[in-house]
Amino acid sequence: MNETTILKLQLPTDPLWVKNVVESNIEEILTDHAFCEQKAASNAITLIVQNPNLSDLVQEMAKLVQEEMDHFKRVHDIILERGFVLGRERKDNYVNELRKFIVIGGGRTEQLVDRLLFSAMIEARSCERFKVLCENINDEQLAAFYHELMISEATHYTMFLRLAKKYAGGLDVDKRWKQYLAYEAQVIQNYGKSEMIHG
Repeated sequence: MNETTILKLQLPTDPLWVKNVVESNIEEILTDHAFCEQKAASNAITLIVQNPNLSDLVQEMAKLVQEEMDHFKRVHDIILERGFVLGRERKDNYVNELRKFIVIGGGRTEQLVDRLLFSAMIEARSCERFKVLCENINDEQLAAFYHELMISEATHYTMFLRLAKKYAGGLDVDKRWKQYLAYEAQVIQNYGKSEMIHG
């Protein structure tokens, strides 16, 4: 069973994205990746700030912040090793489009569950992209690095889904997750052409 099936993503990334786009723009993809890790840490901090009473969530997010910032530093180390400098933050249009699907209004529970599913969705696609990278990139260091991070992102994806179900109350998380998957399949059709992790 391949990773796309396990993650339930409906549209796999074309491996030619690595050959035609990424390999000629390594500096760009590393800069974008570094900021993806930083944004993932920021998202976890936001979840803590908004839900300080949910102790299990706070503990999980505190660990996640540390892990994502460790990944940020490791990407930055690779950037420096290669004689590059971290570029300016790029706008992540994919994530911004996904964010439009988050429930606005409704109760706190519904908003929390949707924020967790939104986070799971990003982790799932990142995991899939890292798998495509590690299997197709002609760079031993980055292939090993992205293989390791693929496993990490899969763990984050399952954690967010688990937390969504834990705090769902009477909400049907599986039904809402299927809606997210269908929406993401529409969004991702417009990406896979630029030197960005979600681009």
